Amino acid sequence: MPMTRKRLLIIDGFNVLRSGSRYKNMALDLPDYDHDWFNRAREMLVNDVVNYAGREYQATIVFDGGGNAESTGSSQTVGGVRVMFSASGSSADKVIEKLSHEGRENGYEVLVVTSDATIQDTVFGLGVDRMSAEGFSIEVDRYYHDAVLDETPKVSHKRTVADRIDSETLAKLKALRDGTAL
Repeated sequence: MPMTRKRLLIIDGFNVLRSGSRYKNMALDLPDYDHDWFNRAREMLVNDVVNYAGREYQATIVFDGGGNAESTGSSQTVGGVRVMFSASGSSADKVIEKLSHEGRENGYEVLVVTSDATIQDTVFGLGVDRMSAEGFSIEVDRYYHDAVLDETPKVSHKRTVADRIDSETLAKLKALRDGTAL
């Protein structure tokens, strides 16, 4: 039985929403980052991570809740993806670094998605792969584009002998068939 790779995907939630064109562009018509935009963008990110991670990754999206006195650091699972806010007084950066370290220690291939240079440098030192927020936006757009292409009806081309032989041989065979052989 083939050994399956253990893969962990960690997303720096707010960083991706602010830096990835796929999410940032949602706010172009709005004067500022209003509450409704942020909820729509966050929901879109969660759905994108669910689809992108699929069965290949165990995925976690970490949002910064450090400035919120009510944040407990608890998580919930949406479509197989763990969504969490860092606890009050703790930054998402620290949670991402901790999850990355634990993942590597437990034998996971870890991919962190962020455009935060400090996090990228820190996790790179742990042997973790990195992807920018914009890179993730491009990958997700490509994923959806490929999915649409896969669903596009394709006309099956019937391959016959007549398609595969040269025209002179085809003419001789037709003459034999029709009884007009030379």
